[in-house]
Amino acid sequence: MADLEVLLGDLTEECADLERLVSPLAPPEWARATPAPGWSIAHQIGHLTWTDEIATIAAADPEEFRRLVTEAGPRALTFVDEAAEQAATATPADLLDRWRRGRASLVTALRAVPLGVKLPWFGPPMSAASMTTARVMEIWAHGQDVADALGVRRTPTARLRTVAHIGVRTRDFAYAGHGKTPPSAQFRVELTAPDGTIWTWGPEDAVQRVTGPALDFCLLVTQRRHPDDLAIAAQGDDATEWLTIAQAFAGPAGAGRSAGQFT
Repeated sequence: MADLEVLLGDLTEECADLERLVSPLAPPEWARATPAPGWSIAHQIGHLTWTDEIATIAAADPEEFRRLVTEAGPRALTFVDEAAEQAATATPADLLDRWRRGRASLVTALRAVPLGVKLPWFGPPMSAASMTTARVMEIWAHGQDVADALGVRRTPTARLRTVAHIGVRTRDFAYAGHGKTPPSAQFRVELTAPDGTIWTWGPEDAVQRVTGPALDFCLLVTQRRHPDDLAIAAQGDDATEWLTIAQAFAGPAGAGRSAGQFT
């Protein structure tokens, strides 16, 4: 993967693209429902805002992050949704301002993390680069929910490589999250980038293979489209199964989207 500065640039640009979708909206439009059940556009931005803030704490003050998680106890499973609900009550102007300040602070905090240091998180500890990759993925995924709510078709960019990379790297996590044993063999993943080049992961001679457009793969691993609605092909039983459970995000498996929901 790219170095930290390149990834931080991707994060900044991904946030800016999403802000261009929401900043012109009139206040009532922030209440528009998104494909995530119970979440409006305000919930989506509120969730990203809070996650940037808690990630900043993890990067700048790991002990404080651990204290907050310990203090939350069983609520650690629900306070992500609670934070989105609370943030959504703010005025759009205030929420936008909070999001801008929070993501700028996150970039500063991640840039200051010493090389080799792992940051605490709700899942396994992560390097600053891995944390940045995860934030790019989440901004892009929730940005898709906002775009779908607005009926906007976004132009795919080379930043999809970051989203695809975490989708490939989380293969075994997806199996574990479904109570399954991950296959021992590596998969070959070949994706067509927006500029027509091919991005690859895994051994060239792997029996289990996944191919298709990078955009479709990213929609699949973020569960923003049903597999039946995507031009992703699998070769091999294990690869075929993976496409039904692939998940690039932390936490329990989601319900995903229904087949034909966006056709």
